[in-house]
Amino acid sequence: MAVTVEMQNTGDPRLRTEIVTMLEHVLGEGPGEWRVSIIGSRENDNWEMRIHGPREFERSYTLIGANGDHEPDAVSRLVLRLLPVTA
Repeated sequence: MAVTVEMQNTGDPRLRTEIVTMLEHVLGEGPGEWRVSIIGSRENDNWEMRIHGPREFERSYTLIGANGDHEPDAVSRLVLRLLPVTA
């Protein structure tokens, strides 16, 4: 359904566009409203990601650039792992 993605202090606009598109695709296929916030640190290469969804779903995760966590495929795999299993 509805997906809102906010990204700040993450640098590369191309990477931002790819991540937003991927999140809209992955989360938009399910029911409910989703909000994702990814905020980059000015001190290091970490990004803090928070996901809020239906039925009080809430997760937080630190994306570490040195580990490759800023790549769209890595973010996609992580989000899919964090999502609740539906029956």
